Amino acid sequence: MDDSGTASNVARAIVAALDWGSPPDARKAAVSYLDSIKSGDVRVLANTSVLLVKKDWSSEIRLHAYKMLQHLVRLRWEELSPTERRNFANIAFELMSEIANPSEEWALKSQTAALVAEIVRREGLNLWEELLPSLVSLSNNGPLQAELVLMMLRWLPEDITVHNEDLEGFCDRRRLLLRGITQSLPEILPLLYTLLERHFGAALSEAGRQQLDIAKKHAAAVTSALNAINAYAEWAPLPDLANYGIIHGCGFLLSSPDFRLHACEFFKLVSPRKRPTDVTASEFDSAMSRIFLILLNLSRDFLDKCCSGNVVVDESEYEFAEYVCEGLVSLGSSNLHCVAGDSSILSLYLQQMLGYFQHYKLALHFESLLFWVALMRELMSKPKVGVHAAGDSYIANNSGQADKEKMKILSFVNDDICSAILDVSFQRLLKKEKLLTEAALSEGPLQLWSDDLEGKGDFSLYRSRLLDLIRFVAIFKPLIAASRVCERIVMIIKNVMLSTMPTKDLAILESMQLALESIVSSVFDGSDELGESKLALCRTFQGLLEQLISLKWTEPALVVVLGHYLDALGPFLKYFPDATGSVINKLFELLTSLPSIVKDPATSGARHARLQICSSFIRIAKAADKSLLPHMKGIADTMAYLEREGRLVRAEHNLLGEAFLVMASAAGVQQQQEVLAWLLEPLSKQWTQLEWQIMYLADPTGLVRLCSETQFMWSIYHTVTFFEKALKRSGSRKGNLNPQNSSPPTSIPLHPMAPHLSWMLPPLLKLLRAVHSLWSPSVLQSLPGELKAAMAMSEVERTSLLGEGNPRLAKGALAFADGSQADIKKEGYVDPNETDLRNWLKGIRDSGYNVLGLSTTIGDTFFKCLDVQSVTLAVVENIQSMEFRHIRQLVHSVVIFLVKFCPSVLWGEWLERILYSLLLHSQRALSLSWSSLLNEGRAKVPDCHGIVAGSDLKVEVLEEKLLRDLTREICSLLSVLGSPGLNIGLPSLEQFGLVSRVDASSLKDLDIIASTSIVGFLLKHKDLARSALHISLEAFTWTDGEAVTKVCSFCNALVLVAISTNDVEVREFVSKDLFCAIIKGLALESNAVISADLVGLCREIFMYLSDRDPAPRQVLLSLPSISPLDLAAFEETLTKTSSPKEQKQHMKSLLILASGNKLKALAAQKSVNVITNVSARSRSLTAAPETRNDEGDVIGLAAIL
Repeated sequence: MDDSGTASNVARAIVAALDWGSPPDARKAAVSYLDSIKSGDVRVLANTSVLLVKKDWSSEIRLHAYKMLQHLVRLRWEELSPTERRNFANIAFELMSEIANPSEEWALKSQTAALVAEIVRREGLNLWEELLPSLVSLSNNGPLQAELVLMMLRWLPEDITVHNEDLEGFCDRRRLLLRGITQSLPEILPLLYTLLERHFGAALSEAGRQQLDIAKKHAAAVTSALNAINAYAEWAPLPDLANYGIIHGCGFLLSSPDFRLHACEFFKLVSPRKRPTDVTASEFDSAMSRIFLILLNLSRDFLDKCCSGNVVVDESEYEFAEYVCEGLVSLGSSNLHCVAGDSSILSLYLQQMLGYFQHYKLALHFESLLFWVALMRELMSKPKVGVHAAGDSYIANNSGQADKEKMKILSFVNDDICSAILDVSFQRLLKKEKLLTEAALSEGPLQLWSDDLEGKGDFSLYRSRLLDLIRFVAIFKPLIAASRVCERIVMIIKNVMLSTMPTKDLAILESMQLALESIVSSVFDGSDELGESKLALCRTFQGLLEQLISLKWTEPALVVVLGHYLDALGPFLKYFPDATGSVINKLFELLTSLPSIVKDPATSGARHARLQICSSFIRIAKAADKSLLPHMKGIADTMAYLEREGRLVRAEHNLLGEAFLVMASAAGVQQQQEVLAWLLEPLSKQWTQLEWQIMYLADPTGLVRLCSETQFMWSIYHTVTFFEKALKRSGSRKGNLNPQNSSPPTSIPLHPMAPHLSWMLPPLLKLLRAVHSLWSPSVLQSLPGELKAAMAMSEVERTSLLGEGNPRLAKGALAFADGSQADIKKEGYVDPNETDLRNWLKGIRDSGYNVLGLSTTIGDTFFKCLDVQSVTLAVVENIQSMEFRHIRQLVHSVVIFLVKFCPSVLWGEWLERILYSLLLHSQRALSLSWSSLLNEGRAKVPDCHGIVAGSDLKVEVLEEKLLRDLTREICSLLSVLGSPGLNIGLPSLEQFGLVSRVDASSLKDLDIIASTSIVGFLLKHKDLARSALHISLEAFTWTDGEAVTKVCSFCNALVLVAISTNDVEVREFVSKDLFCAIIKGLALESNAVISADLVGLCREIFMYLSDRDPAPRQVLLSLPSISPLDLAAFEETLTKTSSPKEQKQHMKSLLILASGNKLKALAAQKSVNVITNVSARSRSLTAAPETRNDEGDVIGLAAIL
């Protein structure tokens, strides 16, 4: 068929492929035909595409043809001969000359210019040098030709800013291209400036003569010139940009309303450029100073106009000011040192940035905030002090110079600036939606943060930046920060006291508590550097404290805020303990001023306030350190008195008890033991009684009865939660302990909670077993309707899983900052409703699991004092009835800790039974749900049965989220099993050296390593290993990259066992099944994030096992596009390199070749350079579910690729 006939066929295929109204089969056939043309004869592709870019065809066909030409140049250029390549380049240049026509669309012009740029990038320096004079000549022919040349110059440096090191030979070509373009900058930059100046002047002239069509052509050339300039702004030497007029030209265009945003983009790009370390540093500083002056002069005009009040500033000017401010922020954040020696510029800059920070427009303030946070963080960072060797004199000099510049800048951040920053920050801690109208008016005309704003992120992130700035200012100017915050708080308190509706200022009060907390924690940060200001700071905060203590607020909302103010002063009490007693007395005064028993839901705020006051004791105990120790007896006596009077309920007692544990931790282990004995002895008397265990825990009906005994039910809850707090708050952190307890037990100090585990845990295990039994089918069907409803997933949990904002706790639930929860009705003596029962069940599960998990970390006491049968029954007896979210929580909080901290001598006794039941059920459940998700689009998890959601789509999303969460947790368990700390008996690959053939005499029996490697132990017990191995294989096909990431460490341990032992079954499994599964995993794009590790596993399997087992070679030869010769060449290449990194690269190349480039995880890492804008590209964080094909033959990989 001749070229014209092929072109007609291709044109019809393009139309069909782009026509969404065509039948799917027709579109699929068209796409397939186009792919065959792109991958077929390269000369047919070239000739056909050149024919289709002519004017005879529609714009859609021409555009697609240009993309086909670009495909040829990018991926098949080397298939053409040198002569053909040169002819192709000439044709492309002619196309660019021809398309300079007013009737041509911009997209076609852009693609033509991009094609020429791509050819230059591929062909290199010689073609560029030949082409440059022709480009200059073409640009002189008129605005349309100039626009095309400028487009081409804009695309030319694309590979310099957007690069991909996976492309063969790319780095060398990129280096040569960069060198060539850099050498040509003396021609390119003057050309850009000339065209910019020429066409800007022409556009103004033609517009003045009312020749608007011609003016638009010149304006388009100006825009293209600015786009081209911006492509060089990030990398071209800054002195060159200054010397050839680029900085001046862009600065001049800032005064043009039509081009100022494009010109501003140039300054945004050059502002963060780093100062060179060579002799050009002074030229760089000079150019940067010029940029500072350009933007400062422009900025001054805007700020003066805003301050005058006589001139109306429209929205377009505000938008432009935001661009300018953004550029100034970038300048100051990266290159303020360039003007540190010029006092006038530095002072002007800081004043203008303060002006933006104080501006009522939130957008301008927000940009300036980023600068002030970065500046103050840098200025407050500790100078790097070190001894420099003689050869490091340059570094030492530079470091000293940097410190001098820092001190110079600090000297300009004076008291007035700091005061202004604090005043604005205090006001802007508020959110518009939180303010009542009257309060908002009192805050002035500031445009406060609102939920309606877009593009600024979340309010919590914005507020955290404000608080960071407040902290840095407090570190720098502690006296000013202390006085300003205290003055504002006292002023607000006076307003509250004079108001007829005190709670209207509640939002302002709450915001200032955050400011006070930030300043106090920064001033009293433990550095002992307060010096002479110590006494003045003491007087300032003492005055505020006296004001707070004198308040007689009884409104629950105000009481809560007052409690927060008092605990914000905790660090102050650490340094000035004399005030501690008065704070404690005030907290108890606030506590007793509110009713302890609340039956009316309308007054439940008092209950909330009492709990918050009790939590303030915890926060003060943490912050004040030993200052509370002299007051412990007084607090205990007051607690005892309130309990005798019936004015302290269990939830409050628990919180105060937790505060006691925090206080005791500052006094040492003996004090902890005494406090624990005092707190736990009363609990043990009730907890260990057999009567309640027999009555309520012997069978499921007993637990149903317990749920109707409200007071006792919540008493049990509070006991379990206090056990959790006691374990968290006592003893030392166990993160550094040897998980296998390989050291003698006597070397580990006895944990203060260890003596209590023997009576704490047995009833808890019975309780958890009873709770788990409620979900068994035989029990579930006979449960009361209210309890059955309480067992379903709550709306709060569903909202959280769906990621629909911050879910509110169910009515009656209260969450504290430390994550604990209490229910405001727990001790209200009313019949429990569905919400109460759900909160109770969730609380018992949460705290009960944490108690078990934490108990395993305190030495081997847990394993010595408990019967393994009772633990097994509690944990996995009803595992088949548990919902996915509960299994995930059980694994996360209990099983992983059991595995980590179980002594190796007890693995057989403890882990075999628990892990067998867990892994067997998990493998079956996950396999079924994933098969349903991938084949039917629904995960079908047990948690969602009976849920009535707003839409089926939400249920599907919820099911998939629950499935992925459990999958990742089970894979985390496998990751722990494969961790080096639990497999000390396995050698590392480094021990085998560079020799791939392992000496048979060095191989060990599996039985030998089973006592020092938990993976070896697992493989020794085949029934236990079977489920774990199935999960590890299936995980690669489950389209969840995070799960694969976790399971890789387990697979790595399996490979090590196969390499280092003589076990035939393990070797065959790794050589065949695991190797095949990993390659299947590489076929899924979702595994791209872990592809390097997967290739590494493939390399290890082949390198160390192919000589002992034929399967690795068989697996590779089963791939669709590999021949025995390819495999032989690969093996020969491996023998020529000893570098693991190079061997991995060879393995990767072989896999890509053998699969016919169908391993999507590797293709995603080798994305081709697409000609597009140099802006940041958005990327989806989650891959869409991919279809999996289940093959009967494990080695038959060709069918899936």
